[in-house]
Amino acid sequence: MSDLILIQTAPGHSIQDLGRSGLRNMGLSRGGAADPLALHEAAALLGHRAPVAALEMAGMGGTFAVTAPTRIALTGAPMRAKIGTRAIQWNASHTLHPGEHLIIGAVTAGTYGYLTAAGGFATPEVLNSRSTHRTAGLTFDLQGGMHLPLLPDPNADAAPMGLRPDNRFEGGDIRFIAGPQTDLFGDETLTRFQATTFTRSATANRQGVRLDADTDPFRADMPDGFLSDFILEGDLQMTGDGRPYVLLCECQTIGGYPRIGTVIDADLPCIAQAPMGATLRFRMITLEAADDIAARSAKDIAALSRRATPLIRDPATIPDLLSYQLISGMITGHEPEDQI
Repeated sequence: MSDLILIQTAPGHSIQDLGRSGLRNMGLSRGGAADPLALHEAAALLGHRAPVAALEMAGMGGTFAVTAPTRIALTGAPMRAKIGTRAIQWNASHTLHPGEHLIIGAVTAGTYGYLTAAGGFATPEVLNSRSTHRTAGLTFDLQGGMHLPLLPDPNADAAPMGLRPDNRFEGGDIRFIAGPQTDLFGDETLTRFQATTFTRSATANRQGVRLDADTDPFRADMPDGFLSDFILEGDLQMTGDGRPYVLLCECQTIGGYPRIGTVIDADLPCIAQAPMGATLRFRMITLEAADDIAARSAKDIAALSRRATPLIRDPATIPDLLSYQLISGMITGHEPEDQI
């Protein structure tokens, strides 16, 4: 068994897995990783059959150590990272040894980075998940100096691996489908919404992201007696001032603001990872197209392990390079042919 030692942490750190599904009727949204794809990428790098709980880092990393040799994977928003003084690759797995410090800096793109230890964290489970859900009061406070117990590594001798991720860390084009309240906005408003280039606001957290734009508000034609309704992660909700928000993994489960549509699951990581000021554009697609995209996304996730490749270490980072037998079977050129 090993522990991950939190030498230095940041306020945006939390333990997250894939969250708690099927509890919306109890008023509890999924929670879990803001970018679940990053957990699937970590599973591929570490040779897991399914994702395990990881340390989610919002914007800033920290300093970490272990009590026994431990494989780790670094995924999600790229961050500057090194073991001791040696820079290491993001979107890759590495082995961290006792006495070494893993130092992770700020994001260079995106918002949420992830540190996954092989085996996963052995922190308490609540409602079948280890995820922190702050808005629901399901918290596991992380503090500097804390030791987080790790479950056994099922494949401790595996070689370091690397994986090239899809670029979802700079904003871009987002697809959404119509919902039960889309018609309240009218054709002109819906067309203008899709023609608008938004920027990701500084007003953002795990509950949702505000979209800013220099345009008139997006007003809905609200009927008398409009009631609160169930809302979902991905819903494009218009507040009372006509400004849009995209709801994320810790959103509330009931709301009274109208929704112009719902972002498809495949594009939610791009919303969650969009850094402040990133541009976002929205395009409505049919439900049939959304189903096709969902099927392709599931296949892409299943194929992640086949995309992972052995990590090639830069010779310039190997301090004892000359101690390795780099070439064997040398000859002088004067040996008899029967000895060559």
